[in-house]
Amino acid sequence: MYNGSKVLVGLGLFFLIVTVPFWLGFGTEELAPELDLDTPAIAQLADKKCIEPTGVMREEHMQLLEQWRDQAVRMGNRYYEASDGTVYQASLQNTCLDCHSNKSDFCDRCHDYGKVSPDCWTCHLDPEGMEL
Repeated sequence: MYNGSKVLVGLGLFFLIVTVPFWLGFGTEELAPELDLDTPAIAQLADKKCIEPTGVMREEHMQLLEQWRDQAVRMGNRYYEASDGTVYQASLQNTCLDCHSNKSDFCDRCHDYGKVSPDCWTCHLDPEGMEL
């Protein structure tokens, strides 16, 4: 193999450059935030469950909200049937924020952890009296 040492040095540098982001982030993992579910609306619920199972809501709530937006605004369908058959109003403010009224302790903690900036508040107004 001609220039074998140069090829090996090049491969080593390539490997180092590609893996630097992983090495720089090593050991800086944050623990997922503990969410505060202590709101008056949740405390009054007999069956403390969300519209979908917890795992689904953690992983897919943004897709659900986008689906609600498209259905409500573009097609006029303002109701959502959950996987258990319960029908809910497809509304961020009237369904989600009724229970999760502690935006700073619930929504913001997860969004800050995930380093995401949802654009909900470009259209929706912050409800009066909500903890922001």
